[in-house]
Amino acid sequence: MFSVTYAQLNGWLTAFLWPFVRILALMATAPVLNHMALPTRVKIALAAFITLIVAPTLPAMPDATVFSATGVWIIVNQFLIGAAIGMTMQIAFAAVDAAGEFIGQQMGLGFAMLYDPRAGGNAVVVSRYLNTLAMLAFLVFDGHLQLIAALITTFQSVPVDVNVVASASHAQGWRVMVGYGASIFSTGLLLSLPVVAALLIANLALGILNRAAPQIGIFQVGFPVTMLVGLLLLQLMVPNLMPFFQRIFEAGLGQVGRIAGSMGP
Repeated sequence: MFSVTYAQLNGWLTAFLWPFVRILALMATAPVLNHMALPTRVKIALAAFITLIVAPTLPAMPDATVFSATGVWIIVNQFLIGAAIGMTMQIAFAAVDAAGEFIGQQMGLGFAMLYDPRAGGNAVVVSRYLNTLAMLAFLVFDGHLQLIAALITTFQSVPVDVNVVASASHAQGWRVMVGYGASIFSTGLLLSLPVVAALLIANLALGILNRAAPQIGIFQVGFPVTMLVGLLLLQLMVPNLMPFFQRIFEAGLGQVGRIAGSMGP
């Protein structure tokens, strides 16, 4: 007769549940993978499928029951680790959104909003355009697969029993993540700089024209001119966006490795 002891059942459950929570947290926070167009059931099923493949290759789990205080605390830590990795890649996409905000404001399209299902709110239309290009580039460069592979690697550098919340020795990882957040503004400004600089020159030229010939009515022609110049420059930027996006994604994946290394023992 086939029988299963409580210790065996607990061992099987912990071997699956704790890695599953970390992978599911990544699915809930990582770009593209957490898109609202992807059904929740598909996300859970994909996380469970990845866990079934990865779980047999992981080191031995801590000797704790799932529903004990230690087991619940491990679940909290796994969720935070997976969410930190997903949010790190979100910072790269936030830089693209910031570039769209800068360009949209300079073009006079700051009031033109579209609903962004990824963010769950309204976003400037230029940000939506650049974000869509960034998502397509992320898929073309296999960024989603590289991110999942990076998460699986963290099980070696950040074991399941590591306490990333209460331990001061592992707080460096959170500081690295916060420091990387500052790149949103620098990277976004660098991406938008060609268009912003050109539009600034166009606005200066319109200002000089207004002083030279006030009868032209610069307020009537200024908005369409700046919008057309901005759209033309965006069109010229597209061929050069893919290499820039690739560098942003590579930097994000590099930061994932640094954060995981700082959180590890």
